[in-house]
Amino acid sequence: MNYQEAWSFLDRLQFFKIKLGLESMNLFLESLGNPQQHFPCLHIGGTNGKGSAAATLHAVLGAAGYRVGLYTSPHLSSVRERFRIGDAYIPEDDFAGAAARIVAILGGRRITYFEFATALAMLWFADREVDLAILEVGLGGRLDATNVVTPLVSVITNVSLDHEQYLGTSIEQIAAEKAGIIKPGIPVVTGVTEEAALAVITAAAARNNSPLYLSGRDFSGTAESGSGNRWTYRGLAVGCSPSPVRYTGLPLKIKGEHQVGNAALALAALEVIDRRFAVREAQIRLGLDNVRWPGRLEEFRMAGEKPVRILLDGAHNPDGARTLRKALQKDFRYDRLILIWGAMADKDIRSALLEVAPLARTIIFTRAEAERSALPENMVPLLPEYLRQTAFCAPSVADALDLAVDRCGPADLICVAGSLYLVGRARQLLRGEVVDGS
Repeated sequence: MNYQEAWSFLDRLQFFKIKLGLESMNLFLESLGNPQQHFPCLHIGGTNGKGSAAATLHAVLGAAGYRVGLYTSPHLSSVRERFRIGDAYIPEDDFAGAAARIVAILGGRRITYFEFATALAMLWFADREVDLAILEVGLGGRLDATNVVTPLVSVITNVSLDHEQYLGTSIEQIAAEKAGIIKPGIPVVTGVTEEAALAVITAAAARNNSPLYLSGRDFSGTAESGSGNRWTYRGLAVGCSPSPVRYTGLPLKIKGEHQVGNAALALAALEVIDRRFAVREAQIRLGLDNVRWPGRLEEFRMAGEKPVRILLDGAHNPDGARTLRKALQKDFRYDRLILIWGAMADKDIRSALLEVAPLARTIIFTRAEAERSALPENMVPLLPEYLRQTAFCAPSVADALDLAVDRCGPADLICVAGSLYLVGRARQLLRGEVVDGS
């Protein structure tokens, strides 16, 4: 099995719908020799911010000299983006080799896309003998395929409404699913602030006798005004150090003030595991300066006959879109905003769209090349009447980008948002593949 054959096999698994459950995953990993037991790990769940926190942990631990695996989802354009050790994405030969082992063990049994990818990550990290791995939850937490591990620390970024068809229709129900990654006696670090969700997380930690470290109470991150993306971290006030650390002037490489909270979660998690994986202040600063998370408030300028500014953001639910709106209002300067929007048909499209659409002078609806993508013409009626006259439909992402560039002035900003699939396709067209270092 070569790389293309392995990728094609994995892609065909998308026809098997999402299956939430751990029994089959545990049995399958046992048949692979339980690779997840061969390395320590950090487990990160939550609604938004999981990837940013994971990328921060990966960068800081890497700067400290540790050999760190990173497993995230979804990818923007290449499945290899999901698997990293240090600065390197999984080589095609390694991907194909691990996939062939999984296919051989399966023996024709059915498995989901995410279960396959998670098993592949576990195999690769075990084979490469990583010092530790950072695993991002795919969906929910309690029944997610990654929840077969017993981590050094569990991180829960936040809780908001998303994937209601799988996780529940209330904040309490969704919080219960996120809290499912809490293991007996394992510390929990969380940035959850919503009262009902926090009550669920707190109760779950108490039931499991798990120390709970809460942002704003036990540690904090604060943006430094007028400092140009610098922030202050106040360390854990209990349990981990006799006198809490305080770092000022820390770099924040991912745009958006909300990223201060994600970075603070990462540093708090590092404090919890400090006895086993020590990190010095200089390494923290170096790592924070090297954090990259493509497709999340990623801004760049396209050269050419008509240079334009592009902003890519994977906001795909109301909470993520609200964060994007705040960033557009506070962190970016432009004359006119041209919004390219696409979404998955099973999302709460209207609520997310209306967070950002009123800021735009022009709205271009399009769709990524995905089975679940909403049709552009079906999204126009979701706008209030006064905004529909600003809306256009484009049949493809390439057409949408061409239309946006044609309408863009020298001081305008083109923002692509609404779906990570859309952002991934746009980034691939504009900048090439992430795995190629573009």
